[in-house]
Amino acid sequence: MNELPERDLPPGRHHLLKEHLVTEIRQKRYEKRPKVWFRPALVAGAVAATVVAGVLVASPFGDRAAQADPPSKATVRMLESIAAAAEAQPAPEGLRDDQFVYIKSKGAFMAGGDDGPMRLEPVHTREFWLSVDGRHDEMLNEPEGGFQNEILQHEGSSLPSDTNYRNLQKLPTDPADMLDWLHREADGDTTADQAAFVLVGDLSYESLMPPEQAAALYLAASRIPGVHLIDDAVDAEGRHGVAIAREDQGERQELIFDRETKRFLGVREVAVEDLSWGPKKGDVLGHSAILERAVVDKLGERP
Repeated sequence: MNELPERDLPPGRHHLLKEHLVTEIRQKRYEKRPKVWFRPALVAGAVAATVVAGVLVASPFGDRAAQADPPSKATVRMLESIAAAAEAQPAPEGLRDDQFVYIKSKGAFMAGGDDGPMRLEPVHTREFWLSVDGRHDEMLNEPEGGFQNEILQHEGSSLPSDTNYRNLQKLPTDPADMLDWLHREADGDTTADQAAFVLVGDLSYESLMPPEQAAALYLAASRIPGVHLIDDAVDAEGRHGVAIAREDQGERQELIFDRETKRFLGVREVAVEDLSWGPKKGDVLGHSAILERAVVDKLGERP
């Protein structure tokens, strides 16, 4: 995919909303921002995309090398540990196509407008019901974001990077092949390496990754130039962990993992320099946390 969606997705593409961390929030709130960290169509996310005002337009990647250093040995070792922990997780047994992956999270992101400066909004809760096979209607409950038990109707179309479980089972289990897939499917207004890293974060967040594919994903991340380790990072729930991070265009994206279990906790975005759209160096631009993942039988059912 080499196209960028509008701030409001075109008709018939509502299913793309399902795949992302806070796509809907960012689509409405980042109107003054020149780019968006998480792409609104992964699909989650794959793929794809940066929210911009205007019609669908092409956005070429920069040079894949991006003049970034290869990950350090410590970073690679941490990602190897994360991959091993992911692969050791049991795959869901007896998973049916008509079931749903329930994901509960919380988060907050920078917002602002003509009436005031950019600021970090209060943390609020988000619930999402993701179809196991991608062929059933889904639901988003995020009242503070303007989505009260909103049904996302299945439109019958799909993308190679859709994050329903059945599609994720088709992804590569070899790290080199996974890295090639990330570069092929990732898109955005940034370098190819950064887009690939963003897609790693999208896949880690609002989905349920099969163990072998999850392991390959994190081993592939260990081969992306510019990826580095942060010893202490905090998610939106206040949980401390280690972070795998990468910087691009004055912002640092952090994927946060539990220090002991290596379980994925959430994400944080931090300004590493003063940004033209308002935030100052050190400001937290957004943070979120996964609170619960479970398989349920019905749309709207909670574990």
